Amino acid sequence: MDRLQFEVPVRIAPEPGMPVEEIYGVEQALDFLNAWPGRRRGPIYQKAFNACFGATVDVVGTEEACRAFMTFCRVSGLLARDMMLPRKRGARAGDARISVAR
Repeated sequence: MDRLQFEVPVRIAPEPGMPVEEIYGVEQALDFLNAWPGRRRGPIYQKAFNACFGATVDVVGTEEACRAFMTFCRVSGLLARDMMLPRKRGARAGDARISVAR
């Protein structure tokens, strides 16, 4: 497995009625973030961008970058309803799904 590949792809729904896209790794997340409109780039965007860039130079772990990108997507209303988060150690099976209102 590529060291920059996410354990679980991040599923996003960029617009209502559009197909869900899957972001498979850091480089794809950076492409998405680079295309994000400049006027909509705030502190959560910057944290996601910094984490993903940091992963490319081995300063940040890939899964930390994934979590930062998922947080950005959730706060921005992009995270797909059926997005499954990677399970943390000791978590129950039902704890992996998150609820995103759309």
